[in-house]
Amino acid sequence: MTNDIDWTAAADALDTNGWALLPGLLDPITCKHVSTLYDAPEHFRSQVIMARHGFGRGEYRYFAYPLPDPVQALRTRLYPPLAGIANRWHARMGLERRFPAAHAEYLAECHSAGQARPTPLLLRYGPGDYNCLHQDLYGAHVFPLQVAVLLSAPGRDFAGGEFVLTEQRPRMQSRAAVVPLAQGDAVIFAVNQRPVRGAKGDYRVTMRHGVSAVHIGKRHTLGIIFHDAT
Repeated sequence: MTNDIDWTAAADALDTNGWALLPGLLDPITCKHVSTLYDAPEHFRSQVIMARHGFGRGEYRYFAYPLPDPVQALRTRLYPPLAGIANRWHARMGLERRFPAAHAEYLAECHSAGQARPTPLLLRYGPGDYNCLHQDLYGAHVFPLQVAVLLSAPGRDFAGGEFVLTEQRPRMQSRAAVVPLAQGDAVIFAVNQRPVRGAKGDYRVTMRHGVSAVHIGKRHTLGIIFHDAT
């Protein structure tokens, strides 16, 4: 796991676009290790087949507590700098909610409100699979940023399967962005809404994310969500 994240650049990108790229967050060996966890059901609390729920095609599994070490390490390490960004965003959007500096403290708040099921997940896509545009909310307590790490290598393990974000600004048509990811790269993005500076001050825009259809091969992604589920 790389230790040289430029958080100033990441914060600037999040303010500008609603997403930021973290190149090479995980090395290829760790990517392969996490991918292989998918076939070890003892690590998970549930599995979702997307087509059964109208979510798209493909499948994913939610990790159970205790989380595997690489997943726990990412969740714990990424949260504090993201909490600072999240608090600044909430202030700009006129929201009273503020987030504690430590992730364990935030999870305690989630659990006391009945959101105690872990939300980090591992997704697997095959040919023709895709993920519809959506938001990962899970309850009243929502941390406004989340992270997705591409574990597979584009062009070698799969083709297609681009990570897509859309942004809906008031009284405007939706704007889409395709995030270029290599194996081990992570993208930080807004879960629900983010602030945008306008002529009359900040206003809120709504974000959604998804994955386009995989053409060939298999694509694995690790999702790090910082609030737990009801």
